[in-house]
Amino acid sequence: MGDLAVGARSGHEGPEERPGRSDEPGVEAAAGGAHPGSDPADGDGAKSEQDAKQPKKPRSFWKELPLLIGIALVLALVIKSFLVQAFSIPSDSMQNTLQQGDRVLVDKLTPWFGSEPERGEVVVFKDPGHWLDGEPTPDPNAVQRVLGWIGLMPSADEKDLIKRVIAVGGDTVECKGTGPVKVNGKALNEPYVFPGNTPCTVDDQGGQFKKTVPKGKIWVMGDHRQNSLDSRYHQNQPGGGAVPVDNVVGRAIVIAWPPTRWATLPKPDTFDQPGINALSSAAPGVLGLAGAVPLVLWRRRRLTVAAARGARVSGGSTAG
Repeated sequence: MGDLAVGARSGHEGPEERPGRSDEPGVEAAAGGAHPGSDPADGDGAKSEQDAKQPKKPRSFWKELPLLIGIALVLALVIKSFLVQAFSIPSDSMQNTLQQGDRVLVDKLTPWFGSEPERGEVVVFKDPGHWLDGEPTPDPNAVQRVLGWIGLMPSADEKDLIKRVIAVGGDTVECKGTGPVKVNGKALNEPYVFPGNTPCTVDDQGGQFKKTVPKGKIWVMGDHRQNSLDSRYHQNQPGGGAVPVDNVVGRAIVIAWPPTRWATLPKPDTFDQPGINALSSAAPGVLGLAGAVPLVLWRRRRLTVAAARGARVSGGSTAG
């Protein structure tokens, strides 16, 4: 009985013999353990494709952190060098527009495109020479130095000042008595001057003056007129108190810190009054006239030549 059971399961009789027959198509493939019509290489390709579709395991945060820090440092340096930089206000010379301890953001991009400071703008500029003599030197710690170097904090090593541009190259600026300040003979209405101050200071150290600003330079004054050692008080130094345009770092555009002091720093309307900008406002008209004259002369010459040619043609036909 046991042999019969084994024989019945061995495939020697009945339909179960078909998979083992060598004369049927696909027997050799089946004997090799593959299904008829299948290619063993197809299985390996499908497996590789599945492996490729599986997402790679992301690297850990700690492995990514050095790369993120490196990118952040590079971006900070680029922004500081070419776009925007933060500066700290160290004194009260620009009150009440700026208070001591304010942080301002300075636009450094515009000067790269050839733009020069305009009247009324608040600008940061490098010390033209000995303006900061005697001023206390800050002593930052190591962390502050690093943050200042990459632009996340104001740098303590840079000798910069911040004032308002009152006149530019070619302007005549003057102060008589207590004011007002005059630019090119036009009196300025200066609402930004510190309350209680007079626009001009009555003293014999520079508060009374009349000065024509050299080309390529600017005349700067603090908004706290009686507490600002600005262009007025450096007239006896090289440059006569005027600051070279090349020394300008950029224009202060916004008070960024503290949040309660957030404000933009627009150019006052007083500098747009007629007469102050007489030269610059006339420039477009002069340029337009200069461009129109050659065009008119060229057109008249064409009409004259055409008329002469028409006369010759008409005369020839009549003679004929």
